[in-house]
Amino acid sequence: MEEDNNKYIRFDWAVKRMLRDKANFGVLEGLITVLLEEPVHIVEILESEGNQEESTDKFNRVDIKAKNSKDEIIIVEIQLTRELYYLQRILYGVSKAITEHISLGDKYNKVKKVYSISILYFDLGQGSDYLYHGYTQFIGVHTHDKLKISTRDRKMIEMQAPEKIFPEYYLIRVNQFNEVAKTPLEEWLDYLKNGHIKDNTTAPGLQEAKQKLQVMKMNKAERQAYDRHIDNIMVQNDVLDTAKMEGIEEGRAEGRAEGRAEGRAEGRAEGRAEGRAEEKRTLAKAMKAEGLPAATIARISGLSEEDVKQL
Repeated sequence: MEEDNNKYIRFDWAVKRMLRDKANFGVLEGLITVLLEEPVHIVEILESEGNQEESTDKFNRVDIKAKNSKDEIIIVEIQLTRELYYLQRILYGVSKAITEHISLGDKYNKVKKVYSISILYFDLGQGSDYLYHGYTQFIGVHTHDKLKISTRDRKMIEMQAPEKIFPEYYLIRVNQFNEVAKTPLEEWLDYLKNGHIKDNTTAPGLQEAKQKLQVMKMNKAERQAYDRHIDNIMVQNDVLDTAKMEGIEEGRAEGRAEGRAEGRAEGRAEGRAEGRAEEKRTLAKAMKAEGLPAATIARISGLSEEDVKQL
């Protein structure tokens, strides 16, 4: 029983099923407060296209879109598997959120600030940190000063920095976290990666999570659905790891063969290219065997839908 008391629901499942309830806003508010380093109060959960419920959604993302008390838009997205054009997609998502919340004929002062928070369970590019933050500044090419612009607020003209207007992006690379949890942010990463919450935590949102996200509080049907979700994630990770290893090994073999015939340098380059191509095909075959739609397989693997259908 003590072990069950210390088991907490995965955050991606909580976002999809539980944190959209106003009574549970405190959990999500806590994470955002820690990231933005200022108190955040969510007043509304907005419609979001990334909250699919189909059984074939195990390779897809989970996201939530909220509005805070400052009338700003916050997008929290959880991505479980690699996506080739992930940065382009979050840029599109932010741009869409901006245009969705301004009406034709409105003045540009109606444009809302958007925060995009991505919780990633795959290796996105190269980098040693587990948290990356991006925002827009205008820097003088010659003077190196930061540009500020005038804006009207409450009938007064004041200077405002562009980063207060343009979107901000947070990339949380969960797998990269290997620290002992000492700060509130590290405690959140410990929960996101390991499902662990300190008994004496004071991190914003995690006290609420301790009370509301215990596995043992699920009823039988909820527990069964949650267990299937965990099983799907394990299968998904095994499929992807296997495809990656097979692609690498075949690439190495091709590289060695080509290297003997046409020179080591050219062989290694072609071997790596062929290995990557074979990795895509192997991954696509595995997902096709799992019954995923061709469009979803194409988006994740990088193959065309026509190539997927021919596998």
